[in-house]
Amino acid sequence: MTDELWDIPGYANWEIVKKIEAGWSNDKKYFIIDRSGNLLLLRTSDISLAEAKEKEFQMIKRFNSLHFEMSKTIVFGFCNHQKNVYMLLSWVEGIALAKILDHYPENGQYDLGLKAGKILKEIHSIPVDRSDLSSQDKKGEMLHNLESYENSNVRLENDRFAIEYVRNNLHKINPLPPVYQHGDFHVGNLLLTPDKQVGVIDFNRWDCGDRYEEFYKVQSFDAEISIPFSIGQIDAYFDRQPPREFWETMAVYVAYASLYSIFWAVKFGENDINAMKKRCLKAFDDYDRFNTVIPHWYENNFMKFRK
Repeated sequence: MTDELWDIPGYANWEIVKKIEAGWSNDKKYFIIDRSGNLLLLRTSDISLAEAKEKEFQMIKRFNSLHFEMSKTIVFGFCNHQKNVYMLLSWVEGIALAKILDHYPENGQYDLGLKAGKILKEIHSIPVDRSDLSSQDKKGEMLHNLESYENSNVRLENDRFAIEYVRNNLHKINPLPPVYQHGDFHVGNLLLTPDKQVGVIDFNRWDCGDRYEEFYKVQSFDAEISIPFSIGQIDAYFDRQPPREFWETMAVYVAYASLYSIFWAVKFGENDINAMKKRCLKAFDDYDRFNTVIPHWYENNFMKFRK
């Protein structure tokens, strides 16, 4: 077993401790089975993140009041001679939707998208504490990140139209009161549970902000896996009537994220950079170089699934 975990209460009762390598989080993650057969998830972080991680633990506890499958909070504490903090959570059994969606017929994929959309709407229903409202200038942050991309050596050719689109439409973000965001809501963090429900994992990017911001990852990750699922998620969230305001706002986030994600991927290496470039070019096509705010994959397909 890992030496840095030895002083966590209950450690002696763990029979299996397996490190989880998947994901882009800086946390160390472990799958654990204890002597009673309980399945657990352990996340450890550097002590410098103690305040943020304790807040994350408390937010997960708030999300635990909702009615879908997710990890439940067990205990938060310090370990490894106070060099690390840890949170122990229940394990959610299931398979990532990214790996299983193509096993389903299109109507089945759409139905799972409906379930995901209802879950996201439920996440956004939690009343926001004023103390959690961000003092960060979101528009300023986006402009700063866009400049980082512009000044990088990983820029795409002929990207000026997208950069200008973000700058000219940035006023459209944050049109509604802020909500608690999952922060990374996409098919890689959504599970098909043994009882065929949708479970949610990895709340470590939670935030408080624009509800529409959650949806740019539908374009980044979901639509390339399953268009029916992506349509279903949007249809359920908006009761099949997504407003024009939503499309206009999401298009800004998509344009921005498609560009900045290329620069963001630099720290992960060439393969991730190329994957983000490919996604960016796909977004340019889907939005007709942002001459439309409704992506073609939705506009051309949503009526197939209306019953």
